[in-house]
Amino acid sequence: MTDLVAVWKVALSDRVHKIEFEHGTASGKRVVYVNGKKVLRKEWMFSLIGKETFCIGASKIKATINIKPRCASSYDYTLEINGKSLKEYMESRKKTTNTWILHLNSKDFRVVLEKDTMDVWCNGKKMKTVIFKDRLSMGSCMLQLKILHATTKTQHSLINICVCVVGGGRRMTTVSPMEV
Repeated sequence: MTDLVAVWKVALSDRVHKIEFEHGTASGKRVVYVNGKKVLRKEWMFSLIGKETFCIGASKIKATINIKPRCASSYDYTLEINGKSLKEYMESRKKTTNTWILHLNSKDFRVVLEKDTMDVWCNGKKMKTVIFKDRLSMGSCMLQLKILHATTKTQHSLINICVCVVGGGRRMTTVSPMEV
């Protein structure tokens, strides 16, 4: 990687992805690596500006690297995810997901709850979940409690994780997962 010009980290449900971009301004070469694996390579591009589009993650999310001229012989490189700037995309994800790092049985587990789909991911794998629903009356407010029960298999045992989601009206609050 001699022409490395940009590196980004993108947290998706399946994992945090590292995106690296090489841009040979003399040769026109463009190479994109995702998590160290080459996903795109173009040689001898006559136009040194433009876009390169590829997919990342288990959900095949669309990513685009924009190459724009800054001045005579330098360039600006920006990353878009699903048509949004990286910053906008990550701010949006903060609203639609909750992420926890759990330390269970001497191992770390990255658990992600997608609030819009109620999908649960653990260490890069979408989990099978069971949803238990219950309604709680708290004064004038009726809350709906959803408990997602997910199980992941480690080398030596099964880990059960429960995520409690409490919603009242349009608002939803998540409670940290716990080992069962």
